[in-house]
Amino acid sequence: MKIIVLAGGLSTERDVSLASAAGICRTLLDKGHDAFLLDVFLGLENAPDNLEDVFTLPGHGLEIAKNISEEEPDLAAVKASRPDQSDCFLGPNVIELCRLADITFLGLHGGEGENGKLQATFDLLGIRYTGPDSLGCAVAMDKGFTKQVFLQAGIDTPAGVCLHKNTTDRSLSSLGLSLPVVVKPCSGGSSIGVYIVNTEEEYEDALEKSFFYEDEVVIETFIKGREFACGIIDGEALPPIEIIPKTGFFDYANKYQDGATEEVCPADIPKDVEARMMELTVKAYHALKLNVYSRADFLLDDAGNLYCLEMNTLPGMTAASLLPKEAKVAGIEYGDLCELIIRKSMEARYSK
Repeated sequence: MKIIVLAGGLSTERDVSLASAAGICRTLLDKGHDAFLLDVFLGLENAPDNLEDVFTLPGHGLEIAKNISEEEPDLAAVKASRPDQSDCFLGPNVIELCRLADITFLGLHGGEGENGKLQATFDLLGIRYTGPDSLGCAVAMDKGFTKQVFLQAGIDTPAGVCLHKNTTDRSLSSLGLSLPVVVKPCSGGSSIGVYIVNTEEEYEDALEKSFFYEDEVVIETFIKGREFACGIIDGEALPPIEIIPKTGFFDYANKYQDGATEEVCPADIPKDVEARMMELTVKAYHALKLNVYSRADFLLDDAGNLYCLEMNTLPGMTAASLLPKEAKVAGIEYGDLCELIIRKSMEARYSK
């Protein structure tokens, strides 16, 4: 197959996306596909006269791949580096190359790549892509709306509310919450802008920092517990994985700094807890109108209560990421997982 692996963009998870997509591109090449790694925002400026030749170019676009830095990407510098200085999110030749491909593998994380806008655009343009549809992506990307859906569906989630930047009374008492709480951007990812706060001073500081990323944040009750993730493919939950940061919680640095976190799969939990987590993952997946694949994040407190935090519609896809590790325990190797996602995406939308 001719496959464009789309990555990059302008979200705070840009570098994570490039690393994920590079792994996807390499394994698809190993599987015999004609794959090319393309930055959705920067595009391909100096493309060959015959665009079809892109799929067999030496290097396959992998020169844009990056290691994940502990620092957030400089998005202003990325914008400044685009030769045409266009304000269009889709870079030069992106639409044309994606239309030429048999399918576009979405290796994007966060922002327009994961909030349903790109998926809806591709639907209108007749471009085939991997992962959930636009509706599921849009619903799941909004953590405040996700919380409401979970509560209506009977899925336990930490109590919390949304707060807009222009709200005058930001006090926890007015929100019906008390310390400690978690403050996080409503539509962020990779735990960027997420803060656990224990004092009023920390709370005010966390609000200002989170509002730097978005105009709306979620404030929720802090749940002390063990952290887990549970992937799902085509409605079937994978074995849960436990995430054990050596310090703090599973924030951006602990996610991507080598040796900062231990990940155990299958998770060392009782069978009934495992079954309940997998059941809730399937329930959340359907409640949010998702399809193809995604990953749920959980907390398990000392009393054995499970709380679903959110669903990631385009979870990390390096070979060392959580979902591929879960898939491997289920007997699905990384390359086979990438092809399975392609097959399930084709079946979900394009084989009717």
